[in-house]
Amino acid sequence: MMDFLARATAVVGGTMVAIRRFGAPKVQAVGTAPTIPDAKRQGIMTLKMPTAKGWEPGHVPDTAPGLAVNAFASGLDHPRWIEVLPNGDVLVAESKEQPNPPKTLMDHAAQATMRRARAIGTSANRITLWRDTDGDGVAETREVFLDQQNQPFGMALVGDTFYVGNTDGIVAFPYAAGQTTITAQGRKLVTFKPNGHWTRSLIVSPDGASLYAGVGSLTNIGDQGMAAEEGRAAIWRLDLATGQAGIFASGLRNAVGMAWEPSTGTLWTVVNERDGLGDETPPDYLTSVREGGFYGWPYCYWGQTVDDRVKQDPALVARAITPDYALGGHTASLGLCWMPAGTLPGFPDGMVIGQHGSWNRSTLSGYRVIFVPFAGGKPSGPPRDILSGFLSDDEKTAYGRPVGVAIGADGKSLLVADDVGDIIWRVTAA
Repeated sequence: MMDFLARATAVVGGTMVAIRRFGAPKVQAVGTAPTIPDAKRQGIMTLKMPTAKGWEPGHVPDTAPGLAVNAFASGLDHPRWIEVLPNGDVLVAESKEQPNPPKTLMDHAAQATMRRARAIGTSANRITLWRDTDGDGVAETREVFLDQQNQPFGMALVGDTFYVGNTDGIVAFPYAAGQTTITAQGRKLVTFKPNGHWTRSLIVSPDGASLYAGVGSLTNIGDQGMAAEEGRAAIWRLDLATGQAGIFASGLRNAVGMAWEPSTGTLWTVVNERDGLGDETPPDYLTSVREGGFYGWPYCYWGQTVDDRVKQDPALVARAITPDYALGGHTASLGLCWMPAGTLPGFPDGMVIGQHGSWNRSTLSGYRVIFVPFAGGKPSGPPRDILSGFLSDDEKTAYGRPVGVAIGADGKSLLVADDVGDIIWRVTAA
């Protein structure tokens, strides 16, 4: 299951940081030099999740000053990921975790908690196409672009080929510009192991030659042995010309969203870290990704901080890379996209992150869309809220949960998938 945010003392460039949900102060372990509390083993893992409610008419998320938000598309079935096509059509992957039969009392409790939050259940297994024909910021038409997939998530278009990241592999389909429905059979290019962290995000290299895919771990800390984790907890790279595929970087427990930083051409990702060591520990993170890099899972976290629950591999611990930027414990930072300066007023260059929200900590956090500013190819300051208000003040009700994020075709808007509200939100200048 996905991990999800934290509140902790934070240091960014030596400064204490508080993140506010427009009225509700929240302090988190964030930034390049976070204060991470010592691990505290949990005998029984914390399970806490608000009841999914959705949005009443007229109720929308809170925005940062100077911004406005409206529903671009409504009435979806658990929208998770967004891909904007060159002609402005917006594709949305509608899918959901499909749990295996529970084996333990903990499995039963966890699944009951996730069902209450609408996080697991029957998956729509489709991609829908939404078109704003009159340019008013609201989609007028909806088509089933591709159906009968296996928990589709990531999407990418390269020339006349459309790629889908299903939970069990990458599939390629022929595509023609302006096409609203794909009926052709797909070609499976890469096979992944399903279950566990099931999402398979995709991103194309800037030169269009390679496709990268995020493949999360099966378990929390290699609980079923590392043989069961083979090929997982990694980012894969597929050479589109040769069809050769393999692991690009590893030790990433659940790398979901990916984005390119344009000034350096570096790949970045957001990663959901492990459970069972306390509310704040370890932090989820935003990091650049090096070819051949190892980022610690399951042996250690945030560099060489050893997880003593795991049988160790000292050689791997020694070369574990410290992530670039902490996002707080259990953030469920899933969505990621690069947002150039000028897209939204008052925001410089930086990364937008959709934080799905915690389910496994005593005080909930996340449930927001944040922005991390960049300068010189690196994070350059504390995060800022773009959207919040997805969670009630008493933490009992979730109106929505943000996931995928993407820049709109006009270059002046941000699209956000909300899988509890069943809405695609559009953020613009007020």
